[in-house]
Amino acid sequence: MTNTRKLAYIAILSAISFLLLYFSFPLIPAADFLKVDFSILPVLIALVIFDFKSAIGVLLLRSLLKLLLNNGGPGSIIGLPMNFIALGFFVWGLSYFWKKNQTSKNFILGSVVGTLALTLAMVVLNYIYAVPLYAKFANFDIGQFIGLYKYLFTMVVPFNLLQGLIFAVVFALIYAPLKSILVKL
Repeated sequence: MTNTRKLAYIAILSAISFLLLYFSFPLIPAADFLKVDFSILPVLIALVIFDFKSAIGVLLLRSLLKLLLNNGGPGSIIGLPMNFIALGFFVWGLSYFWKKNQTSKNFILGSVVGTLALTLAMVVLNYIYAVPLYAKFANFDIGQFIGLYKYLFTMVVPFNLLQGLIFAVVFALIYAPLKSILVKL
């Protein structure tokens, strides 16, 4: 595949990923600001077609488009880098354990490792980055509202574990019928 064609695919997948950001839903009623979207799916398709670096490129372009074209203020500025890092860990899990040897067992292993890595990343990033910044710049201190550890372990952890599971299941469902097409690209 030529570089021009590869860049075109990456651009198209990035645009689709950006559009999928508009369709999100909360998983935990008490934390309706924690939302799942399916913008990871084109990123994972880039992983299948190309490699980890290209998948991260799609994720980066998607994030830049969101920042430039649909900036939601402090929520986007604080949350988008966290989302990029966490999803990068999920993609890494699949890349490391599944990309070279695409068996069901390796997919499950990569999904579990990716989900645990994204969950751990979000706990750490919330603790050292998001909670202090939201308290300072958005006048929203979740630590004073419900308690930092309660927030981390009753909202952040369950949300991200469920999110990783949803990503893995939905990607498996769309990958199966598209596999023969994707391997030809």
